Amino acid sequence: MLDLNRLKALHAVSVYGSVAAAAEALMVTPSAISQQLAKLERETGATLLERNGRGVRLTDAAGLLVQHAERILALVEMAEADFEALRGAVVGRLSVAGFPTAVRGLFPAAMRRLRDRHPDLQLLIYEREPDRQIREVTRGELDLAVAQDWINRPMAIPDGLSRAPLLDDVADVILPAAHPLADRQEVRLSELAGEKWISSSPGTVCHDWLVHTLRAAEVEPDINCMIDEYPSQIAMVGEGHGCAIIPRLGRDALPPTVRAVAILPRPTRRVYAVWRTDAARRPAIRAAVDALRAAAEPFAADPQERTRSAV
Repeated sequence: MLDLNRLKALHAVSVYGSVAAAAEALMVTPSAISQQLAKLERETGATLLERNGRGVRLTDAAGLLVQHAERILALVEMAEADFEALRGAVVGRLSVAGFPTAVRGLFPAAMRRLRDRHPDLQLLIYEREPDRQIREVTRGELDLAVAQDWINRPMAIPDGLSRAPLLDDVADVILPAAHPLADRQEVRLSELAGEKWISSSPGTVCHDWLVHTLRAAEVEPDINCMIDEYPSQIAMVGEGHGCAIIPRLGRDALPPTVRAVAILPRPTRRVYAVWRTDAARRPAIRAAVDALRAAAEPFAADPQERTRSAV
C-alpha cells in the first residue's frame, strides 16, 4: 500500500526540483523528506532519485509515480472539498494570498468578516506578486489568491483554476502639484510625452504594463526611478522626480505635494479571486470569496468621486 504522505513528498520534489525546496514548500525539514523518499523506495523496490550535480534527478520509476501522485492528490482534494460541502461548515485551514494593494485595501475588512462569521476557520495570509500567486495556487500551496491583470494586458489563467471577479480598479496619473497639467480633470497619456516616469522594478506586472501602455499611446517610457512601493513612488513624484500611474485600491489620501488626475481612456485593472476548480465546493472558499466581494464594494463607487476624495 503506497503511503499518501510519501507520494506527496515525491511529488513536491518533482515540482520544486530539489529536496530542500520541497521541504520548504511542505514546511518540514529536508531530512524528513529524505526519510519519506527512502521509505517509498523500500516500499516500491525501485530507485527514485539519482544524484545530478548538487541536486537530484527523478528516475523513470519516480516519474511514473509522480503522474499517479498528481491524480491521487487531486482526488484527495476533491474528497475533502465534497466532505466539507456535505457538512456545510466553514472550517479547516485556508491559505490566502494577495498582491500588496489588495492585501492593504481588501484583506483587513474581508478577514474580519470571516473571523466574525466563521470563528472555526483558520486563516493564513500571504503577500505575493500575481504571477507567483497563480503558480502557488496551481501547485496547491495556496487555497485562494487575489490576483490582478490589466484590461489591455490580460494574464492567462491555467487550466484547472476557477476565478471570480471582485472589482475593476481604475488608475490615475500622479503629478507634482506644480505640474502644468495638475489642475486638469482629465489628461491623455499623449499629453505627457517627454515626462520622466516612476515605476516598479523591471519584470514586474506593473512595470511591464506601464511600458506597454505608454508605448501604445506613442509615449516612449523614460523611467528614471524603479521603486516597488506606491507610497515611495508618490513621495518621489512630490519632489518632482517624475510622474507615476497608480491604481486607487489601497491608496492613501495623497499629500499636498501631488495631484491625482484621471486618464483618458481609463486604465483599469481587473481584480479577481482564483482557486483550484477541484476545491470549488469547499464552503471556506465560497465564504472567502463572498467576504472579498463585500470588502470590494466601497471601491465600486463613482470613479470621479473616488478620484477627488483621494486628493
